Amino acid sequence: MNAIEIRNLSKNFGQKQALSGLNMTVPAGAIYGFIGENGSGKSTTEKIICGLIHPSGGTVRLFGKDYTDADVRAKVGVLIEAPGCFQNYSVWNNMMLQAVNLSIPNAEEEVVKVLKMVRMEGTASNKYKNCSLGMKQRIGIAMALLGHPTLLVLDEPINGLDADDMRIMREVLVDITKNYHCTVVVSSHILGELEKIATHYGIVRGGKMIKEMTAEELESGCRTYVALQTGDMNRTKALLACKYSRVEEDESGYLRVYDAKEPEEIVTYLYENSILVSEIKTAKIGLEEYYIDLMKEGR
Repeated sequence: MNAIEIRNLSKNFGQKQALSGLNMTVPAGAIYGFIGENGSGKSTTEKIICGLIHPSGGTVRLFGKDYTDADVRAKVGVLIEAPGCFQNYSVWNNMMLQAVNLSIPNAEEEVVKVLKMVRMEGTASNKYKNCSLGMKQRIGIAMALLGHPTLLVLDEPINGLDADDMRIMREVLVDITKNYHCTVVVSSHILGELEKIATHYGIVRGGKMIKEMTAEELESGCRTYVALQTGDMNRTKALLACKYSRVEEDESGYLRVYDAKEPEEIVTYLYENSILVSEIKTAKIGLEEYYIDLMKEGR
């Protein structure tokens, strides 16, 4: 079963069309990386899924039911922007207020459980205002997990986090899907981090879905290239450009050749032209470069 099925979704804000015929499919149990430029329609789509705004057209089904169904709505947890917490209250008191607001039975037991899920059990007595950004994001996820949701929608939960907080967030999201059988939709501009955990991807541009794929399809679709360095990079680039259709210099100072069959053929070709290769390796482009290339194709 799919956790989310969206067909021909549209949304207008006055004269501005934020979504135009967007289609989206999220399998149950997935970590779905939702990617797009600012203003592409990610947040609007997420808010519609969560029932925070109404679409202008199209259909949204969650676990096979219309997204307005009361039973299915109770299965959705959400963190859009920032958690609504009282600054001078402790983490525990903020969590308990949310639990009471949701009429959750055994509130104390449930709060202990979700704080443990997000690695916050040791900081329950901290005032919210004294928590780091990473801790606040995890508090927001803990609140979204109250009530045992089967779908979690997170808008930019890793933006602004340091390396350690990103690692913890990755562990939390993987744990939620693996051990608590929850589907996660997560948007982020930090594609390198998203690539480490996502099982599926959806890429939007201009209010439309332009690409959906699994992590395996991304892996097979990412082009392999040969990266190398020599003692005369300018001459090397000029020579390689005569033989290969795409030769680029990357940020690390390597020359990338995208259509070479084997590294050996490059080494031989340069040696025949009196250039010795000091370093050479084969690699693949990642999600970020794949995304950039995909965006360029539509320009």
